[in-house]
Amino acid sequence: MPTERILLVGVNHTSAPLAVREKMALTGGYEEPLQRLSTIPGCREYYLLSTCNRVELLLVAEPGAQLEDELIRFLFGGRISAEKCREYIYIYYDEKAVRHLFMVATSLDSMIIGEAQILGQLKEAYRHASRQHSTGPLLNRLLHKSFSVAKRVRSETGIGSSAVSISYAAVQLAKKIFGSLKDKKVLLVGAGEMAELAAEHLVGQGVDEVVVANRTLSRAVDLAKRFNGTAVSLEELVLQLERVDILISSTGASGIILHKDQVRPVMRLRRNKPLFLIDIAVPRDLDPGLNDLENVFVYDIDDLTSVVELNKSEREKEAVKAGRIVDEEVLKFQRWYKGMDVTPTIAAMRKKADDICRMELEKTLPRLQCLSDKERQSVEKMAAAIISKILYDPLVFLKQDSCKHDSKVKVDMLRTIFGLEDDNE
Repeated sequence: MPTERILLVGVNHTSAPLAVREKMALTGGYEEPLQRLSTIPGCREYYLLSTCNRVELLLVAEPGAQLEDELIRFLFGGRISAEKCREYIYIYYDEKAVRHLFMVATSLDSMIIGEAQILGQLKEAYRHASRQHSTGPLLNRLLHKSFSVAKRVRSETGIGSSAVSISYAAVQLAKKIFGSLKDKKVLLVGAGEMAELAAEHLVGQGVDEVVVANRTLSRAVDLAKRFNGTAVSLEELVLQLERVDILISSTGASGIILHKDQVRPVMRLRRNKPLFLIDIAVPRDLDPGLNDLENVFVYDIDDLTSVVELNKSEREKEAVKAGRIVDEEVLKFQRWYKGMDVTPTIAAMRKKADDICRMELEKTLPRLQCLSDKERQSVEKMAAAIISKILYDPLVFLKQDSCKHDSKVKVDMLRTIFGLEDDNE
């Protein structure tokens, strides 16, 4: 019987601090590391996932301490001793490896539960592995199963529905006030990462127009171009307020950039059409006194943080449902995986019995010249039925869950009884 097992070795944001993760030896893509993995003895199939928060190896391999040490050296390049590395890595075999993979794919093992990015990273890593033919039948099935488990969790739970980033929470808040954002105009003040994330979420919600205002106009132009928007200078900020519905501000300014007295006359020009202002800058960009103006709604980062914390709590509730789905899918995969041990033996038993039946019929039927075609068919059916009844109990025994707990011993026993030893690989 095969001696290979499913093995997962990894380091992530919970198992090792950043200072340790920075010492890992994997840089510059997937091709070269996958090539090096192919040279490690005992690796039959192998897959590598590398993200900001985790590096994991998934293999079908012949297990052993020597292989584990080789994989640790592969991960850290000898920069940390193997003994020290074992404090920071996790090593899972078979069912535990499958469970961990499904937890990663469904984002239940992510820094932010419910984030959607990790599934795309898993698929991207799989594309590289497939290109280099480093995965085989078992890992192909396991990885595709992890993708379908993630899809099931997304469709059957609300794990990804609540905002757990400040930028996304800002956009969700805007949706609550306006209902739909499809005909709305948005002004982004600042062109940094927070503004970029907010723009991605806004475009995803179908906003009508994005305007970017920034102290450095070239930065504003670059960001606006990404989202088919327009760029303006920071000096045009007040003028732009006449025509937009939502302002999201995230500059690095040291003080207030928009005051109550600047907005009051704008609201008269807007005929008090609602203006939604979101301040995600630290320190604040927007005058808190703006809240005193009629139809002006101002939210700062503290307001959004409370939304995020509430939503994290909601995601954690959904994570319980997601965990149950993962448990179910691990069980299904394990049943299939354990069935791989007995399937060749079942096929071999049936083949041997069918061969014996065919040989005996070929010897016997020519002697029974008096039989009609219908009677010959009846004899053939009777012989096949006898074989099926003889095999019934051994096959039920092989398929029972009790057999799967110690399948190798019991499979070997039946192969010996039925004289299948020579076929056992």
